[in-house]
Amino acid sequence: RNLLDMDTFSKSDPVVVLFVQGSGGSEWKEFGRTEVIDNTLNPDFVRKFVLDYYFEEKQNLRFDPPGSHGAVLGAQDFLGQAFVALGEVIGSQRGRLERALTGVPGKRCGTILLLAEELSNCRDIVTMQLCANKLDKKDFFGKSDPFLVFYRSNEDGTFTICHKTEVVKNTLNPVWQPFTIPVRALCNGDYDRTVKIDVYDWDRDGSHDFIGEFATSYRELSRAQSQFTVYEVLNPRKKCKKKKYVNSGTVTLLSFSVESEFTFVDYIRGGTQLNFTVAIDFTASNGMPSQPTSLHYASPYQLSAYALALKAVGEIIQDYDSDKLFPAYGFGAKVPPDGKISHQFPLNNNADNPSCAGIEGVLESYLQSLRTVQLYGPTNFAPVINQVAGAAAQVTDGSQYHVLLIITDGVISDMLQTKEAIVSVSAPSSPRAHPTPGAAPSCHPASAPQASALPMSIIIVGVGPAEFEAMEELDGDEVRVSSRGRYAERDIVQFVPFRDYVDDSGNQVLSMARLAKDVLAEIPEQLLSYMKTRDIKPRRADP
Repeated sequence: RNLLDMDTFSKSDPVVVLFVQGSGGSEWKEFGRTEVIDNTLNPDFVRKFVLDYYFEEKQNLRFDPPGSHGAVLGAQDFLGQAFVALGEVIGSQRGRLERALTGVPGKRCGTILLLAEELSNCRDIVTMQLCANKLDKKDFFGKSDPFLVFYRSNEDGTFTICHKTEVVKNTLNPVWQPFTIPVRALCNGDYDRTVKIDVYDWDRDGSHDFIGEFATSYRELSRAQSQFTVYEVLNPRKKCKKKKYVNSGTVTLLSFSVESEFTFVDYIRGGTQLNFTVAIDFTASNGMPSQPTSLHYASPYQLSAYALALKAVGEIIQDYDSDKLFPAYGFGAKVPPDGKISHQFPLNNNADNPSCAGIEGVLESYLQSLRTVQLYGPTNFAPVINQVAGAAAQVTDGSQYHVLLIITDGVISDMLQTKEAIVSVSAPSSPRAHPTPGAAPSCHPASAPQASALPMSIIIVGVGPAEFEAMEELDGDEVRVSSRGRYAERDIVQFVPFRDYVDDSGNQVLSMARLAKDVLAEIPEQLLSYMKTRDIKPRRADP
């Protein structure tokens, strides 16, 4: 909109060139160009750029609108440029972002309007159940051990396997368990494309015996929502050899249901905000901040490990928070004026409003706190987890999702209380039960909102050389966190040691990119798991 007019006898003929920057790198590479639109200062481009989106990466984009058809961008063609992260566009209201073009001294260069939408690519998921009747007997000493193999047909007439059922042992009338498969895997979104299903008798040595086959389509399968559908299983060889051959049994489609699979982007476009909170370790084991050996030490040329971890995670998450105000706390220090030990003191020294303006504001408050508090101990996580859980419990309708980043140098001192803060108050047999809302920070299960039942995730980054084995217990990838015989409703904790991501050459940008990629990768799935257990659907974005 309102581009500079660089042509003498007519208006400019704009085209937009998109450049992308590699994760952790500085080099820009041309990704593509729009069409040229002649003689206008307010072009509406039709050509789209299809990009792979990764929430956990800072995907920097640069848009250059040269003012002529030339393949090489010259100084006389320069109309300005805009820099933006892909996450900023997706995280903006309705996926629509307007950014000023800059770069021509003393002139207003106009604006560029960016719109992002997710390619749906048929996100429906099918659940179906089948049974068979009077299949051919293939085993000498017993009946058959049948299973089904589903194949999707390709454009070139070939078939690609897309699903296998389990084997049902020693029967000619098997009933297979219901299974779920994406529609795109079954038919690539083409409802009339052939789906071939083979019936086999399982053999231990892998030389499974072919019983027969039948063909159908997604459209035909979907009719089973209102009626049973029966397919004849045919064996072409038997049909050719035996005149009286009828079939090798039948397969019946017992049930067929379809539901839409919502994505992380659906919720972000629907208005879900990611609220980012930081908690930083101020225990004495970090070392005196003024000493180069301290983990809090920042030289004029290099950020501390704490600052690096904060920037790595915060600069990505901030794109999904409209007000860019982030509560920031410290723990494990003696705080002025009375020198009492605190495990959730506001870094900005404002107990009524602990929020800092942007990631830079968090960094400033962190550095200021280093000059005013006394590093002490112990390393307690539970108070700040309960603090954020209290905030998360106030809004559980899916419009807010909280991400707590804890950066620490040592082994946790209050493991039992921390596990209690994470584990849901709901019993394992009823994972959908809502927690009792409440904001008072406490470690007692009767009064504290339990984190795993709330819209929140916890990221723990360990800095320094300490051994962090105990932290792995909180990261429920292998075994869900438990306390007093109860298990966490969801896996909401991700722990990583920062030293695993430090670039050997000292490239801090690359180190931050590596760290962010790993610690943020689970956030979209954790958000989706909360929404699914609460049956919360994305809000429809305004047109």
